[in-house]
Amino acid sequence: MFRLDGKTAIVTGGGSGIGRAIASLFGKQGAEVCILDYDETAATNVADEIKSNGGRAHGIKCDVSNHELVHSIVQAIIKNFSYVDILVNNAGVAHIGTAENTKEEDFDRLFNVNVKGVYNLLHAVIPFMKVRGGVILNMASVASSVGLADRFAYSMTKGAVVAMTLTTAKDYISHKIRCNCVSPGRVHTPFVDGFIAKNYPGREKEMFEKLSKTQPVGRMAQPGEIAYLVLYLCSDEASFVTGCDYPIDGGSIKLNT
Repeated sequence: MFRLDGKTAIVTGGGSGIGRAIASLFGKQGAEVCILDYDETAATNVADEIKSNGGRAHGIKCDVSNHELVHSIVQAIIKNFSYVDILVNNAGVAHIGTAENTKEEDFDRLFNVNVKGVYNLLHAVIPFMKVRGGVILNMASVASSVGLADRFAYSMTKGAVVAMTLTTAKDYISHKIRCNCVSPGRVHTPFVDGFIAKNYPGREKEMFEKLSKTQPVGRMAQPGEIAYLVLYLCSDEASFVTGCDYPIDGGSIKLNT
């Protein structure tokens, strides 16, 4: 079950964190994985790791906010592999701030990567997917469903991702294209470690435990736990699932009071 043999998958932001876990799992399950990341070295390292374990993968430098670049990369992937069966829009950036103290340049940066980046990949891939169908998985967040303090711009972008997911699912259901998104709670990624080290020097362990306990389950998710849900939604076993947002949040949305 949940094999991806014979399928070509694009994973954006696949060089680290959740994207790395998704790309690695897809490679293990038999997919030809095209890892797009702004950090070319990180993308190549993940690809090499997949290949060392017997998989097939390719690291590609990509700024997802660059419309023309995204189109040229997708066209090259189609030329080399004939088709894109799976698109995972995972690339994203975070930001801490309210509506009052979020600078315009930070707002624009988040929009360009987290929203326009998803649009750019959809715009480039969907015309090819319409030939025989495919699967699109977008990375949203619990921030799209609940009010998170100091996450004004980030929450805005993830709300947009959910909206794009639902309308894409409806627009292309007749073309046998499924589109879903997942909304993780707090996940233990390099970003979390960097955020704690920068803002709470000398209190890293204390703050890690405090942030972990904000989720009812009492800990942060591991990237691999998110990847398993993504694998299911992108597999043939989920062929009846489209137009859905799946929280994977340790109970944060429903159990926090």
